[in-house]
Amino acid sequence: MTTVDIVYRYATPPTEQVALALSSVRDVYGIRRLSLDRAAGTLLVEFDATRLNAAVVTNLIRNTGFEIAEQLSLVPPPAPEPEAVPAA
Repeated sequence: MTTVDIVYRYATPPTEQVALALSSVRDVYGIRRLSLDRAAGTLLVEFDATRLNAAVVTNLIRNTGFEIAEQLSLVPPPAPEPEAVPAA
């Protein structure tokens, strides 16, 4: 099993109906965990990559009525390299 996390940012908080639909996504074989962070405005989905892929997970989430604003990267961008100072 290969566990993968995807984090989605949402524009508007999910309604009660959408939250109930999201809870049913946990019944899909391969979905391990859903975690809604209301303070950060994100939804973390942990899934088994040997059973599902990111496109399928995104479609499952969208089919609940959850409005995805963007998918966030869990890998931070590389730090900029310091500028070279010419030798005098």
